[in-house]
Amino acid sequence: MLLDFEKPIAALEAKLEDMNQLASDSDKEVQAAVKALERKILDLKRETFENLTGWQRVQLSRHPDRPYTLDYIYEITSDFIELHGDRTVSDDKAMIGGFGTIEGQTFMLIGQQKGRNTKQRQMRNFGMANPEGYRKALRLMKIAEKFNKPIVTFIDTPGAFPGLEAEERGQGEAIARNLKEMFGLKVPVICIVIGEGASGGALGIAIGDRVLMLENSWYSVISPENCSTILWRSWDFKEQAAELLKLTAKDMHALKLVDGIINEPLGGAHTDVKWMANEIKRVILETTKELSALSPEKRIDQRIDKFCAMGVVKE
Repeated sequence: MLLDFEKPIAALEAKLEDMNQLASDSDKEVQAAVKALERKILDLKRETFENLTGWQRVQLSRHPDRPYTLDYIYEITSDFIELHGDRTVSDDKAMIGGFGTIEGQTFMLIGQQKGRNTKQRQMRNFGMANPEGYRKALRLMKIAEKFNKPIVTFIDTPGAFPGLEAEERGQGEAIARNLKEMFGLKVPVICIVIGEGASGGALGIAIGDRVLMLENSWYSVISPENCSTILWRSWDFKEQAAELLKLTAKDMHALKLVDGIINEPLGGAHTDVKWMANEIKRVILETTKELSALSPEKRIDQRIDKFCAMGVVKE
């Protein structure tokens, strides 16, 4: 799938492929033209992806080939044992979690999971968790705390499921309880926004010692489309809404709402999943080592102070 801003690059790459076929006879002039075109494509890619608008990054975060939570978990762990159920209602397939080993160290890995095809999307509810999903996540966090294992959460959701049945089972209470309990977890907590980070659905597993974002992810109280609908009563202004919401990784880091940005390969995470997974693994291990040097009390104090400082201004 090609996004609109990728089409000029794709056109040059198609031209390059044709030229490569012509260059098979070792014609020096053709080969020189091929190298020049390769440099032009690389320059265009850099210019394009370094200057993406907020809406373009939203589009990239939703790319159908973009890696999801389980893609990263299976890449970075040598084993993964998924745990199921909230022990109250059911096993929410939109929220997954379990123990996994990274370089000999055991972690509790939790995150929202979307689907690749229609059947999977229906089963995973498009990554929109019900209350039992958040209660399952909290149950797993408490297990990790009991066995003194660091927690890593992967955020990728268009929001918590807004259905009537979810509200009847206490969607707001489930998310609020997660926020409260995550502030007091005694083990290191690392939260990574890997795609979409919308509203309380994202925040419900995003209270951590370090909150990080992938370069082409977004994190906001509302999606650009819904923001446009509320302000202009139309989806037609979603691009303007994306800019006004300041939802990109650069914006969020500048506003001190996240702690860092994880770079992606040129073109997005889906262009080199293994490289992206290794980069995430490196960051997880480095950050865990840094956080493990602190006492649980110190980590909790810093965690609370960080979130309490958000939104505070002095005139």
